[in-house]
Amino acid sequence: MTENYLYFLDNKPYINMTNACTNRCVFCVRNQKEDVQGAKLWLNSDNAVSKDVIKQLDENKNKIISAGEIVFCGYGEPLVKIDEVVDICKYLKANYSNLKIRINTNGHANYIHKRNVAPELAPYVDSISISLNGETEEIYNKISNPQIENAYEEVKRFIRACVEEKIPTTASIVVDVPDFPVNKERCEVIAKSLGAKFRAREFIPNGY
Repeated sequence: MTENYLYFLDNKPYINMTNACTNRCVFCVRNQKEDVQGAKLWLNSDNAVSKDVIKQLDENKNKIISAGEIVFCGYGEPLVKIDEVVDICKYLKANYSNLKIRINTNGHANYIHKRNVAPELAPYVDSISISLNGETEEIYNKISNPQIENAYEEVKRFIRACVEEKIPTTASIVVDVPDFPVNKERCEVIAKSLGAKFRAREFIPNGY
């Protein structure tokens, strides 16, 4: 069965690198359904390598070229596979130079890999969106259900690291999640204090 490493949402290409994640967010679309606009994103294995993704990119070359932007975002945390992400970014810059590259991440990459990966991303990534998810550690933990220690501080440190590398960085939250209110104004203050832009995303109750 073919794995969907590449899928499209409103004609924009997205890369589904892995199903592994260090969060169990209450709002995550993968808790609601197994597909996005018909593309099943639950992978049969977690053994994707760069060439597997690149093959699907090239099979959809014409559709991708016209998109303008490509996003690393699927049913897992893409930066779990930092080496593969960097390899694919290099390939995209060499072969799809018109595309802007964005990464959507939970901000745990430095903890996972025990090093600062922001300098590895900076030469290739045009923007990064990092899930701040709440205005305090307590609220963050309720919403994100992190599987690592000190996750909220790790997220804020990663935001700072990306800003320091001059990657255009956005800290995001999801608003209107039932039973999990977030203070939008306080989150925006935190994002700006870290040097990042801020985005509040609407909760999508039925997925895409």
